Amino acid sequence: MDTVFGVSYNGGVVLATDQVNARSILMYQQNLDKIAELSSHSAMGVSGPNSDLVNFSEYVSKNLQLYELSNDGMKLSTHAQANYCRGELAKALRKGPFQVNIILGGYDEKTPTGGSLYVMDYMGSCVKANYGAQGYASNFCLSIMDRDWDEGLTEDQAVKIVEKCIKELGMRFLINQSNFILKVVDKEGVRTVKCDADPADN
Repeated sequence: MDTVFGVSYNGGVVLATDQVNARSILMYQQNLDKIAELSSHSAMGVSGPNSDLVNFSEYVSKNLQLYELSNDGMKLSTHAQANYCRGELAKALRKGPFQVNIILGGYDEKTPTGGSLYVMDYMGSCVKANYGAQGYASNFCLSIMDRDWDEGLTEDQAVKIVEKCIKELGMRFLINQSNFILKVVDKEGVRTVKCDADPADN
């Protein structure tokens, strides 16, 4: 039942997820942060069972930090990070698959638009996209993104697209996802733009 959005714009990407941690008919918490920071200029929104979500997010994050420490501070590009994630998902398929779907976004100075976005599923497929949605939200929101996304979007316009998607879910989706968290990745790094429930408040 998780929801993950990603929209790229001229200068960065916007990532958003719901904050609900639930299983079957039981809700455990409504302030979960499902957007994991991978480096100073990249993050990934993850959907899936909470155990796999936390396990895979931390596994990828710590291995990318280890790579940076082992290679004299050299950071991987967003493209390289996405391919590493895809490789780990594919490798786990025949052992113990991670039931996670991912939208990974980051900022690279060498990229013409600055921001780049990659959409991955638990089977290990990976595609670079201008926007994406994971979970049931894709049934409601991909048409909104397709209509409203355009070359040269500003950060405010990208955030408005995501907010429009959240509003549509509130009206159309059977399940109430009351809390969302939005993060922006740009040349300044990763920052939280909106947070309906503080993840630190447990």
